[in-house]
Parts: sequence; C-alpha cells; structure tokens
Amino acid sequence: MSQPPNQPPQGGFGAPQDPRQGGFGAPQPPQPPQQGAPQTPPPPPGAPQTPPPPQGPPQAPPPPQGPPAGAPQPGYGYPQQPAQPGPYAPGPYGQPQQQPQQPYGYPQQPGQGYGYPPQPQYPGAPGAGSGNPFKGKPALIIGAAVAALLVIGGTVFAVTRDSGDDPKNPVSQGSDGPKGSESPSASEESQGGADPENLNGGRQPGEAKVLWYKQAPDAPKSGADAPGLWITDKAAVKAAYKQIFAYNITDGEEAWAPISFPQKICSVTPQKSSDNKVVVAYESGSSDRAKCNQLQQVDLTTGAKGWSGSVSNGGLFDNTIKIELSITGSTLMVGRAQSGTAYDVNSGKKLYDKERYGDKCFPAAFAGGEKLIAVSSCDATGTDEHDEIQQLDPATGKAKWTQRYDKGWQIARVFSIDPLVVYSTNEDKKAWNISTLGNDGKFRSEVGVDLKIGTECGWAILERNLRGCAGVAADANTLYLPTEATTTANEIVAIDLAGGKEKWRVKSPADEPMLPVKVEDGKLIAYVKPSYDAGGQVVAIPVTGSSHQPAKLLQNPASAASVENGFFSRTYDWVDGRFYLASTRLTGNDESKEKLMLAFGK
Repeated sequence: MSQPPNQPPQGGFGAPQDPRQGGFGAPQPPQPPQQGAPQTPPPPPGAPQTPPPPQGPPQAPPPPQGPPAGAPQPGYGYPQQPAQPGPYAPGPYGQPQQQPQQPYGYPQQPGQGYGYPPQPQYPGAPGAGSGNPFKGKPALIIGAAVAALLVIGGTVFAVTRDSGDDPKNPVSQGSDGPKGSESPSASEESQGGADPENLNGGRQPGEAKVLWYKQAPDAPKSGADAPGLWITDKAAVKAAYKQIFAYNITDGEEAWAPISFPQKICSVTPQKSSDNKVVVAYESGSSDRAKCNQLQQVDLTTGAKGWSGSVSNGGLFDNTIKIELSITGSTLMVGRAQSGTAYDVNSGKKLYDKERYGDKCFPAAFAGGEKLIAVSSCDATGTDEHDEIQQLDPATGKAKWTQRYDKGWQIARVFSIDPLVVYSTNEDKKAWNISTLGNDGKFRSEVGVDLKIGTECGWAILERNLRGCAGVAADANTLYLPTEATTTANEIVAIDLAGGKEKWRVKSPADEPMLPVKVEDGKLIAYVKPSYDAGGQVVAIPVTGSSHQPAKLLQNPASAASVENGFFSRTYDWVDGRFYLASTRLTGNDESKEKLMLAFGK
C-alpha cells in the first residue's frame, strides 16, 4: 500500500507487549533471590511506578499520512500486518487491540521527555515484575515542551589550571581535581587470584570458572548508581557510587589505585577514546539541589586524572540536573536538557555549542560512538510539534543531514549508531517503530517482523538516554533482536536491514533468555542468562550460512549461579575470551555481600 511522501511514520507494527522477564524497554527483574543474593535496591528518586494493567477496548488509529521524504515504498511507516494481541493498538493496518484506561505515560517527571521505553521495576513497587514494560506505561510529556519555546543562554566551561601551565591552554593536563574525604574501598579483602567464597566449588567438567570477583563498595541505604564498564587490554574498569576501580583482567588484582570523588558519580561516557580516555561527571554537592555538572577526565591505562571542569546551565529550563556524556572520535559531547556543548576530549577545550535551530528546535538528546547523533524536540507547545534527528560533524557541530519525524512520533532510543537504527513511539496510536536510516539520513527500511521485543533498557529519568538499551546488536546488514522471554526459551531474530524482513531466528539453548551482545569474526556473541541452579552461558551464532545453531563458548559454573543471578541490574561484555558481568546499581545493604564485578573464563 503506497503512501504520500514527505511524512514520517504513521502506524506501529504491533505493540510493545508485557515485559515478562524485563520485556522491551526495561531490564529484566531478577530471578527469585537465592541464598547469598543481594537485596533489591530501592528505586532512584522520582522513579515511575507501574500503573494498573490496561483494560477496555480502544479505538482504531487513524489512517497513515505517509512516510518521510526518501522513504522506500510502501513508504516509511509500519508493517502492513496485524499485530500480536497486546495492550496497544497496532499500526493502521492491524486490528485494534486493548487500550489502557490509564493515561498512556509514566507519572510525569520534571524535565523528562516522553516516548521512552519503560524503565526497570524495582521489586516491591506496585506491579513490579508484572511483565510488559509498555503496559500502561507510555511516553512522558513534561516541562521540556514549554521550555522549548525559551531562548537558551550562554554556556560557561571552567577548568582548573596549575600556575605552571601555558596560560593559553584552558586546562591542566595533570590536574588532580578535588579529592573526596570519603573513600570507601571496594573490598577489605583482595580477591585477586583467590576465591574466599568458593564460587568455583564443585565445578563440573566443561564448566568455565570465575576468574576473579570483587565486592561492591559501601553505598547509602537508599542505593547508588554504578555506571560504566570499560575493558582495556590490561584492565577492567568500573565506576561505582563515588569511585572508579581498575582490576587486572587476568587475576583481578588492583591495576591502579581507586579514584575517589567528593560527590556521587552521575554520568559517564559509555565509550572510551582511542587512547583509553573517559570522562566522568559527578554532582556539585550532596543536597537535593545539586547539579550533575562536574567533569573529570580519566586515563584508563594509568589511572591518572586529566583535565577537570564544570558545565553551567544553559537558559531557563536548560539545566544540568542530569547530563549525558558521549565520545565520538576526539569530541566529548555534554548534553543538557535542551542543548549540548562539545569539548576536545584530550584537552578539555570547548569546541562549540549545539543550541536551538530552525523554528523552535531544541536538542534534547545525543548519542555518540561511530557517529554523533542529535535528537531535537521542535515546536513542543505549538501546532507543529515533532522530533528531528541529525547526524553532526563531531569537529564542528554542523548537521550533515536532518530527518523530520511526523507529529506524534517520539524518538526514544537508538539501537545502533552505525548502521543507524532508531526506535520510536507514538503515544496516541500506542504504537512503536524500528527503522534504519542511511548515511544520507533517508529512511532505508523498517522492521516488519511479528515479534515481542525482549531488549533490556535502563532508566531514562530527566533524559532520553538514547543508548540505554542492552540486548540488541547490529552489523552492516542485519539487526539482531531478542524476543520476549516467557515460560520457555526465547529467540534471537535476525532482521535484514535492507528490507526489514526476517532472515532467520534461533532458539535459546536453555529455558532462560538469550540476549545479543556483539558481532565479531562473523559470529553473533550472545549471553544466556543463568537459572537458579545453572550458570549462564556465552554462545556464538554464525550469522551467515545455513546453520545458525549456538555454539557454547563458556558455561559458567553452577556453583556461582546464585551470585550471577543476584544482580538487580547489570551490564556485561565479552572481550578476548573473557565474560565480564558488573552491577549498574548498588543496593546499599551491607549484609548482602553484594558483588561489583565478576570475570568468567577458561
């Protein structure tokens, strides 16, 4: 069915389904706690609660208005197939589904955009662990819409400089920055090369072993964030609460002394630069009015602090309560609520501001890596409210291309930067879309596969967190998505990026969710989660050929299953034959023996 040109997507293929086992948009709730498993951390302040399950019939969505310019025919939009039964109406060509009586959206949070996949539910919260992350939990509409009409003020970047520095150089290459009075250690007992808890006890033939593990640092009873995980050729580096820790990848011994900050870490660059530099943001104080505006560069190779500085607010509503950091090449992008400022990641020198452009378009989020992507909210309180996505030149900030989305479609996540795969939602239609954009910004294809998506997405409070989803991978030609976990094994579906059709799918080798990690050497690396009595697995799936059966790379020991399964929220990586599993939120429970990180290998 053809559609008129020059309009963005108009209907969603299917609808996000119940988040069983952390369905699309939210990290999976942990399995029932086992002996020795840590207690669940309380949610961050302002975390959304789960509304009651939706009931009642909906109205069918209106017919599509057409795809954006350059979209393939039948235009960019949603698959022309009926959706699976679920709480939302499908795209315009599917059958109406149930519609929630509750408003489509989370409880509103100041400064947060809307259209994001739902966030993880903490056990104990109403409806926790119910399943569908989209169930009665749509996009947030917040004060940013009003703020989008306001003019952004100037940006100030202050850096420290020693007296011996070149006065023309705005930063100190060796600035040590402020030191915190509080410096909790990750563990009183070094566990490098040792196994005091006997996690490898009773290890069976064929099972991998826990190479090393580390206790989590002390944290407030309310819990604390532990963002980031960076693996170099020598060290595994992790941020947690007010510190950064580094461990030798081989034996877990301390690679360099922990770095302490005076206040809690609030943001990090997910990427590291080509020479192993990252930037960490920490809060300006301990009060409720503290801003996330203090920056510190860190060398992952040596543990040395580089330049440091602070970022000011922009205009009214363009605050730094929460910021997003990303690295593209040698450019650090700092994203505020309605603008961004770029710096040279090596020197801290300010490069440019990315501010309001065109007719009331305010940059609301950035994503870095192979490309620098900006997402803007335009005419947020007017009659032409819409989102736009751009690729920026990281050196100058100039837009290489701009693609407009139709009114009602919110750009929520970026599943891949190169190729650029974008997930968007439509609040009114209760629909979603996943599309690929080419190097020219034109729509290349859309996902037209009937599936309930099982990716894991983190919190997006006060930010869009475009790169906040795990359990999804892509290469030049294929997108790899997990299906939702149910009572049986889930599947990974390979989707052709040229046309959006399914190429193949493969079932998890265990009755636990299997999640894509990365593509390397012609194989998709996937993580099979542990059960209560069996460790997780790392498997390799051939992406070409006639057989796509998983081949086991690691079978983690059953003796460590309770610990492996005990993380409330986690991040993971596979590098050089080792599997790293780390916490992204600490419980603050001193009696739980909570782990910060584990490394598995043969």
